[in-house]
Amino acid sequence: MDCYTANWNPLGDSAFYRKYELYSMDWDLKEELRDCLVAAAPYGGPIALLRNPWRKEKAASVRPVLEIYSASGLPLASLLWKSGPVVSLGWSAEEELLCVQEDGVVLVYGLHGDFRRHFSMGNEVLQNRVLDARIFHTEFGSGVAILTGAHRFTLSANVGDLKLRRMPEVPGLQSAPSCWTTLCQDRVAHILLAVGPDLYLLDHAACSAVTPPGLAPGVSSFLQMAVSFTYRHLALFTDTGYIWMGTASLKEKLCEFNCNIRAPPKQMVWCSRPRSKERAVVVAWERRLMVVGDAPESIQFVLDEDSYLVPELDGVRIFSCSTHEFLHEVPVASEEIFKIASMAPGALLLEAQKEYEKESQKADEYLREIQELGQLTQAVQQCIEAAGHEHRPDMQKSLLRAASFGKCFLDRFPPDSFVRMCQDLRVLNAIRDYHIGIPLTYSQYKQLTIQVLLDRLVLRRLYPLAIQICEYLRLPEVQGVSRILAHWACYKVQQKDVSDEDVARAINQKLGDTPGVSYSDIAARAYGCGRTELAIKLLEYEPRSGEQVPLLLKMKRSKLALSKAIESGDTDLVLLHLKNELNRGDFFMTLRNQPMALSLYRQFCKHQELETLKDLYNQDDNHQELGSFHIRASYAAEERIEGRVAALQTAADAFYKAKNEFAAKATEDQMRLLRLQRRLEDELGGHFVDLSLHDTVTTLVLGGHSKRAEQLARDFRIPDKRLWWLKLTALADLEDWEELEKFSKSKKSPIGYLPFVEICMKQHNKYEAKKYASRVGPEQKVKALLLVGDVAQAADVAIEHRNEAELTLVLSHCTGTADAATADKIQRARAQAQKK
Repeated sequence: MDCYTANWNPLGDSAFYRKYELYSMDWDLKEELRDCLVAAAPYGGPIALLRNPWRKEKAASVRPVLEIYSASGLPLASLLWKSGPVVSLGWSAEEELLCVQEDGVVLVYGLHGDFRRHFSMGNEVLQNRVLDARIFHTEFGSGVAILTGAHRFTLSANVGDLKLRRMPEVPGLQSAPSCWTTLCQDRVAHILLAVGPDLYLLDHAACSAVTPPGLAPGVSSFLQMAVSFTYRHLALFTDTGYIWMGTASLKEKLCEFNCNIRAPPKQMVWCSRPRSKERAVVVAWERRLMVVGDAPESIQFVLDEDSYLVPELDGVRIFSCSTHEFLHEVPVASEEIFKIASMAPGALLLEAQKEYEKESQKADEYLREIQELGQLTQAVQQCIEAAGHEHRPDMQKSLLRAASFGKCFLDRFPPDSFVRMCQDLRVLNAIRDYHIGIPLTYSQYKQLTIQVLLDRLVLRRLYPLAIQICEYLRLPEVQGVSRILAHWACYKVQQKDVSDEDVARAINQKLGDTPGVSYSDIAARAYGCGRTELAIKLLEYEPRSGEQVPLLLKMKRSKLALSKAIESGDTDLVLLHLKNELNRGDFFMTLRNQPMALSLYRQFCKHQELETLKDLYNQDDNHQELGSFHIRASYAAEERIEGRVAALQTAADAFYKAKNEFAAKATEDQMRLLRLQRRLEDELGGHFVDLSLHDTVTTLVLGGHSKRAEQLARDFRIPDKRLWWLKLTALADLEDWEELEKFSKSKKSPIGYLPFVEICMKQHNKYEAKKYASRVGPEQKVKALLLVGDVAQAADVAIEHRNEAELTLVLSHCTGTADAATADKIQRARAQAQKK
């Protein structure tokens, strides 16, 4: 345990800092770090180096090389720089490399050196050139801040949504500030700069002079400034050798330290742990590293070679040509367990577990001591937490074994935290491997989230490892394996040295029917890479035909898109695209070869484009449909009788051409009816147009124009039976019983007289019904008598007819006592019939 704490360095009485090696760098650099532009991404991200020959007159003709390495020093990309002079490098939150040139153009490269895009910081920057630049990160994304040769600042808080802001001018600024940085306050990016002994804060509206509270006197210049990882704290290095530390708002001082060194440091960064009360700053000179905080003494390290500091969420990464180390505050759980002579519950539990492995009775003594104090649960939690902050797997296992040992003596300790820590450490150990080179700490891992980590593994093309992690953590396929396989497929289509057939087959064999994977998205990436035939092959594996159509249209494969659209049942988009792309004749010919599409397009035209529908019928010589079209048009579009009659005449001509004489004759009859209805309206008034023939006759009868109705019936050859029904119904509705009686006697009724009885009873006129009941024929006599309520007479007629069905019908109407005699008469008649 003493050896374990040998690299612990106290800073005051309340905190320890330790520095341990992450990797032994094997990148074989040809240049010293001091001769390169250096940028390292946070959260264990990659390192970019660009040797800057523009600073060396002797090497002015040599083009620099941009190199990208993993945190362990493994090369990821190398490319000859062919663009303009670069002022600054930086990484975005998505691990894209931003290269800021002197002309204000920012080039964006991927992790493997693939060029993504570029953007300009504006004409003013182009005219005045770039003196200095900063890449910074906020909750909105990654931003770029520029200091121009005119000593003005321009920034964009989010390079993904570029909105340039020109910051206000600093009064009297004639030279570059001695130091400056970006702050993020109240969700807005600011610039803090030092001009001699004065500090200025620039926002979007004004330039304000600010003064740090409690600053030691005698300061004539600020040489360096640093903002914490979360933008909450600020450190200022003065020319007097003092380091002022306070809040980023410059309203509160935390502490001040005199390092007795007046030389400007190469770098100064914050080194603080989340939720820790300790605040410390790491300052680096050429061969010295110093950790200072709220304590009279500091921690100092000797640097054997050029080093570069990378601020992290919970510490500082330090890399040089040979090593990569991590400096951080020892977490509370680790300090309590491993501190010399510690009696913390976790320390006792760790000792108990070690003694148990030795089969020593001391294990029981330690365990009893923890249990008597009621701290066994706390001890288990301390060991689990400390294991998460350990970098060495052997120490992780030792602490987790101790936690597992302690859990055995607890009745209801929830296992979730233990299981989750085991899973997290297994993932962390896998990605910390030298060949992977992502040295995430437990705190950084939790802040970054597993989804972002998987994205970063995908960016590094570490697909097998990403899939193994998803399967190990049992992530949903859509969020895990499916998404990673889709990324792999998109990368696979970029391999232009492999044939289209082989790539498509390999992707299909790997993906199959994996849920959440869209072949159309992969095909779109292939098309974007200029591999159209590969895109078409990939689309064949897409099970949803509707997803294939948009890309096929984009690739100008309209006919194939139409076939796929027909399979999906949604052709509207394709048809409209074809209509705009082809001339009218070719468009119709294409549809003729696709009967289903032609049918669907006709349906579309019926609702949207009637004239186009007529052209289709004309081109196909489809006279039957053309006639139907003109009939619909006569009612839908025309209001004048003359126009409607003309449209109907055109329809009749089309029906004759189609050899449909019935439809043609019916259309001509409709034309005659329309003319007659107009004449009736002119002569009689009222509404006749658009009534049916039957309704026209009924309206005439109701209006008292029986003669006109009969004439109309003769003209249109309405059968007598139908005419009698129409007149009977109309007169009954008018309750014109006298006219109805005259009508019944005008000649023998072709429909009989039972309908007269029924109509009268429907109008509740029993008196009139009885008049016609006597005239009903013998076959319907019983029914007529029953309708008027004469049950006795109906029984006599039924007995006379000796009709069993009629007897049963009459018997069903004998419901009251008054009909009892009638019922008996029927029963006697039935008995006599049976005897005979």
